Amino acid sequence: MGKSLEEVHQSVSTQNKKSVFRKILAFFGPAYLISVGYMDPGNWATDIAGGSQFGYALLWVLLMSNMMALLLQSLSARLGIVTQRDLAQASRETYSPFINYILYFLAEIAIAACDLAEVLGMAIGINLLFDIPLIEGVIITVLDTFLLLFLINKGIRKMEAFIIVLVVIIGLSFIFEMIFAQPEMGKVIYGLIPSMPNEAALYIAIGIIGATVMPHNLYLHSSLVQTRNFDRSTAGIKQALKYNFIDSTIALNLAFFVNAAILILAAATFYKNGMFEVAEIQDAHRFLAPLLGSKWAPILFAVALIAAGQSSTVTGTLAGQIIMEGYLNLRIQPWVRRIITRLIAIVPAVIVISIFGESVTGKLLILSQVILSLQLGFAIIPLIHFVSDKSKMKGFHIGKVTQIASWIVATIIVSLNAKLVFDEIKGWLETSDNPIVLWFTVVPLAFAFLILLLYIVFKPFITKTKTRILNHSPHNLKLQFSKTAIYSKKNIAVSVDFSSADEVALNNAFQLGGIDAKYTLIHVVETVGALVYGENIDDHETLIDEKLLNEYKEMLSEKGFKVEIQLGFGKPNKVIPTIINEGSFDILVMGTHGHTGFKDLIFGTTVDKLRHKITIPLLVVKN
Repeated sequence: MGKSLEEVHQSVSTQNKKSVFRKILAFFGPAYLISVGYMDPGNWATDIAGGSQFGYALLWVLLMSNMMALLLQSLSARLGIVTQRDLAQASRETYSPFINYILYFLAEIAIAACDLAEVLGMAIGINLLFDIPLIEGVIITVLDTFLLLFLINKGIRKMEAFIIVLVVIIGLSFIFEMIFAQPEMGKVIYGLIPSMPNEAALYIAIGIIGATVMPHNLYLHSSLVQTRNFDRSTAGIKQALKYNFIDSTIALNLAFFVNAAILILAAATFYKNGMFEVAEIQDAHRFLAPLLGSKWAPILFAVALIAAGQSSTVTGTLAGQIIMEGYLNLRIQPWVRRIITRLIAIVPAVIVISIFGESVTGKLLILSQVILSLQLGFAIIPLIHFVSDKSKMKGFHIGKVTQIASWIVATIIVSLNAKLVFDEIKGWLETSDNPIVLWFTVVPLAFAFLILLLYIVFKPFITKTKTRILNHSPHNLKLQFSKTAIYSKKNIAVSVDFSSADEVALNNAFQLGGIDAKYTLIHVVETVGALVYGENIDDHETLIDEKLLNEYKEMLSEKGFKVEIQLGFGKPNKVIPTIINEGSFDILVMGTHGHTGFKDLIFGTTVDKLRHKITIPLLVVKN
């Protein structure tokens, strides 16, 4: 399996830093990309509703949500640091293909829902600040795709710096909003004490928790921590875990400040003036100037909303790439993946706004949070199982106390979100003109998701989880061991990538050379670490590839074939020609997955770039 976010994997060095401060600074960054997910436009609606209806009373819910998020994000970071796998990759290694396809489908829906909230939030911000129609604002958000491509090509540190600047803009905007609003600090402190005014407050509290903990952030964090290149010793891993926890604590507390500031702003302006029904972002923006007596209040509100939407769209699209590559082991060109992700969010938003008008944006934001709620358990529960697994975590599994705390948090979040989903479905059934359709579609689907959730919860307790080997084992190959050659080539190079394409390539090579030829199996390790360190790299991917290459050699040698192996490091279209031109080969045999034309544009191509760099014949065989 390839590396998570391979273009920036292990691209930030944390070693050879002269001071402790510089070393800590080298680890800081991933959690700030995570924190924007906790202050995205989907959170704004629930925070405004909570503040306008119940004043400062629900501040404690935000604090509790933040503590839950910190625990879960630390588990996600631990998984990535220790196993060098993101949550999607770990799921693919653990569950059957059928379960993984369902989990992938749910994760993609969650990404689309999250992106929908972010696109709408940013479009609302553009509409409020520049008076640009909402649909045009939605379409403008497509430009984010190219911004993200530009940033990631500049390196992960540049992207982190960009996101941190946006977070600072949001933070500063709300500092000024607090100065304008002049909240009652005594009531703010009192709001941190748990209380529940009434049942309506419970519903808002559930919404706040549901909007706070985002499933895509768990996938994203487990990947982003792998952008750091650190000492893989026991002491080095412990240090990485400690510094990333500090990073998460600071970043998520900043997110808590922003969410708390939104709720406090609503309480100090709307609740204080008896305006208990303000829940729409547009309404909040409209009332700020007359209530606070400052023209800057609504301007800063809109600027912060645009910054929140912009930053969260960048990280949400990255999460989409991680989920696709992790669950499906499918690598497509990053810009194609990002455009697909953005269109999935934009098209429904444009259609709904065109049909029903701009007044439905609030309902769309709420719907996006309900969809996220549905998926949350399918990310949290596998994560807890993975970081509790002694063999998977190589001694860095979480202790009993942390396990108990994690399961309590998971139970609270899943239960509250289940109630939210139940109430929504109940509401649909009561208000629908044709409830029978819902009884035969939505209700069975909800029960199916419940059964899947219970399966994921209890399966590891019943049967011991075995990690699935995702690389193509040599023992799975159906090889035709041709003893007689049909061609006089005696020194044959065969490119292998531990996929089903190897079977076709090797069979064709045997037909060319028979039992008397000498075969050299070539495999290239393509990780960022291999690009930087070459043959000196010593990571998990290299060890697995080397082991499989030796298994190929051993199996074929037992059949009487003369086999050598050669491991290369870097880009195949550069490394393979170097190996071929430095050797004395008669022909190179390569297996491909048979995509050409437009698919080459999507998946990229090695063959076309390679064929012009070698001086011997090339036989390309399709899988």
